[in-house]
Amino acid sequence: MASLLTIPKPISDASFLLPKLRDSVIFLKKISISRPKIRPLTRSNIIKNSNQTQFSSEGQCSPTFDVPLLSSSEVIQRMRTSREGHETKQLYLAMYSSVFGGITTDTDAMVIPMDDHMVHRGHGVFDTAAIMDGCLYELDEHLDRFLRSATMAKIQIPFDREIIRRILIRTVSVSKCRKGSLRYWLSAGPGDFQLSPSGCPRAALYAIVIQDQSPPDHRGIRVVTSSIPIKPPQFAVMKSVNYLPNALSKMEAEENDAYAAIWLDGDGFVAEGPNMNVAFVTKEKELLMPSFDKILSGCTAKRVLVLAAKLVKEGKLRGIRIDNVSVEDGKRADEMMLIGSGVLVRSVVQWDEEIIGDGGEGPVTQALLNLLLEDMKSGPASVRVRVPY
Repeated sequence: MASLLTIPKPISDASFLLPKLRDSVIFLKKISISRPKIRPLTRSNIIKNSNQTQFSSEGQCSPTFDVPLLSSSEVIQRMRTSREGHETKQLYLAMYSSVFGGITTDTDAMVIPMDDHMVHRGHGVFDTAAIMDGCLYELDEHLDRFLRSATMAKIQIPFDREIIRRILIRTVSVSKCRKGSLRYWLSAGPGDFQLSPSGCPRAALYAIVIQDQSPPDHRGIRVVTSSIPIKPPQFAVMKSVNYLPNALSKMEAEENDAYAAIWLDGDGFVAEGPNMNVAFVTKEKELLMPSFDKILSGCTAKRVLVLAAKLVKEGKLRGIRIDNVSVEDGKRADEMMLIGSGVLVRSVVQWDEEIIGDGGEGPVTQALLNLLLEDMKSGPASVRVRVPY
């Protein structure tokens, strides 16, 4: 891995952005691109491929298929136009890429190469840190897991840990975001469309700052048992970009009017949700969480376990336990909750057809949510990294 003084050149010919060299300088300034009018489809700018066919409304075959040949400026313009009618509650405020060696705040420039092995082979890992009141919450815990995942995925980490950390903080600083999330990826890198990354010059680091404008919602939710097979432990403990099972599991839940689908492990014990951990409050008033040996080690879940000690001292919990949880024990628990950096701590009031507890948001779940929110806003420096804006 490179030290700060020996950073290799990025894949492009541009120099690498040295974080904090000058607070006022960003290597890649916001891209200013002229906005030419999109040319109409005329014979002069159309490729005609005689090897392809097109069916008419009458079902007859046409010998040509017309596709416009676009300049780079036209591509950018069409990207902008395609976004104009798309309503989203997420704003993308800044992106770092080691490929172009800097940060951009132009949404249309937030791209990655198609021949990046993370795109066409799924050879990449990622992680996320919350931004709360101008601080990155549990950045170091998430960064350590990120680098462990990269090692498991056999990705050669392009920079040392401190440089990556400074890049991430600098990207948030440029974005001016004080409440949102920072997501970042390490990929095997661009290079070719082969299976092995041996043709990739070096791994690539990407990061993006996301501001979600959705209002917070802490109401109790319904979950179902997932029929989508869980990832094998070797891949479940790694935060890779292979989230197809996770996406299918989430879609299955939505198709059944539920918030999430719960995975069971190979032995039939409760495992996790599609992108969150699961925990229970037993009838004996223990906080019970499935062990992390076959699932992703949730940073937020582990922090909740630490914060829960306060509830033990207050007598609201009798103990904290990490153990196997059967479906039967889970469904008859007094409380059930989902825990993650996105969902925070949220009550589950129904699992499949079973009502959990009295069917309302559990008091321990609500107490843990309040403790977590307090920790995110005013916790110790060990979990809150202040961003220098």
